[in-house]
Amino acid sequence: MAANAPYLLQLPVRSPEFRVLITGGYAIFRSQMEFPFSRKNHAISLRARKVRVVECVAKSTELEALVKDGGDDDNDDGDEVRGDDDKVVTHGDSVSSQRSASASSGDSLSLGIREPVYEVVEVKTCGTVAKRKINRRHLLKSSGLRPRDIRSVDPSLWLTNSMPALLVREHAILLNLGSLRAIVMQERVLIFNYNRLGGKAFIDSLLPRLNPTSTNGGPSMPFVLEVVEAALHSRIQRLEHRLWDLEPRVQALLEVLPNRLTADILEELRISKQKLVELGSRAGALKQMLLDILEDTHEIRHICIIGRNCVLKKENDEIECSVPLDKEIAEEEEEEIEMLLENYLQRCESCHGQAERLLDSAKEMEDSIAVNLSSRRLEVSRFELILQVGTFCVAVGALVAGIFGMNLRSYLEEHVFAFWLTTAGIIVGAVLAFYLMYWYLRTRKIL
Repeated sequence: MAANAPYLLQLPVRSPEFRVLITGGYAIFRSQMEFPFSRKNHAISLRARKVRVVECVAKSTELEALVKDGGDDDNDDGDEVRGDDDKVVTHGDSVSSQRSASASSGDSLSLGIREPVYEVVEVKTCGTVAKRKINRRHLLKSSGLRPRDIRSVDPSLWLTNSMPALLVREHAILLNLGSLRAIVMQERVLIFNYNRLGGKAFIDSLLPRLNPTSTNGGPSMPFVLEVVEAALHSRIQRLEHRLWDLEPRVQALLEVLPNRLTADILEELRISKQKLVELGSRAGALKQMLLDILEDTHEIRHICIIGRNCVLKKENDEIECSVPLDKEIAEEEEEEIEMLLENYLQRCESCHGQAERLLDSAKEMEDSIAVNLSSRRLEVSRFELILQVGTFCVAVGALVAGIFGMNLRSYLEEHVFAFWLTTAGIIVGAVLAFYLMYWYLRTRKIL
């Protein structure tokens, strides 16, 4: 029979696999005989069967022990299914939860997702500078920020988050000023792009403020305000230096043009105009950011209470502190912050206005150059039209000469003065036709 049925499963009688099959079949048969008309018990028996199969596959040694004990274990399992349904369901759920947890961990490992690690420069209140590597989880825990807050200062997203921003949170301030990206906390500041020009300029501006020798024992303002002022000062100072470099070049080009039109001068004007557009857009974005902060008193008062046991009322945004002295200091700092922002807003507006004026002058010069070139092209077009008219009149005279040049007898060649009369007629006709066409074009205001 084995030869006639080659696909039958052949197992030795004393093998563990054969005992597992016999035990499982006996349990199914017994559950169906005891509860033939109950769908609920049938579903429970199926779930119990699945649990038993999982346990059998996972632990073959325990199955061998169960088979040796006989039908008592089966009866106990059947009683467990009949009387303690919740226990079986819970066991199945625990198995499925373990499977899902292991699957999710396996998926995360198989995807190869790594937690980002940032290389930053840490500057403390005493002025010490140190390079650190900090992962995202530790950064969020130490600063009290949320994952969505890191997006504004993440150096890997510098293309998408290029607009300047000053975000105030409960325990930190996030600065995004172009190439400068930093997180300001009560006792330290983390600078991300410390190798770029904005980061270097910010460090050079911040360290003298924190140096005790230059500030007579420490910073005159709180550390957070010192960092914010240093960031704004370094950023606006860079914009002003760019403007100071561009202004004499643009003024020299405006003096030379439009009398001297060369390719080099026009290319230099184009590059200067492009730089002015970039400078004006950056100064305008920074000005808008400062205006938004000054108009939002909630953000300014939130800066004042960082590091203090104070809260803001939701009704009227008033400061409430556990110590009355902290409230007075916070109110004084609020006025200082407004004066500070107003000062840098004026500098930013001055820079933006000067860049816009130079840009308008460059655009007017381009318009003047375009008008000058258009007038020159018009003169050339008029001269070309006059030449075309003259050419047409001469072509008519050549047509007459060609007609007389044919090898056909017209009997004019027999007269002595026929040649001179024909030549004079051609010249007079060409000149007369030219003046007639010129008069017509001037009447129609074409020339």
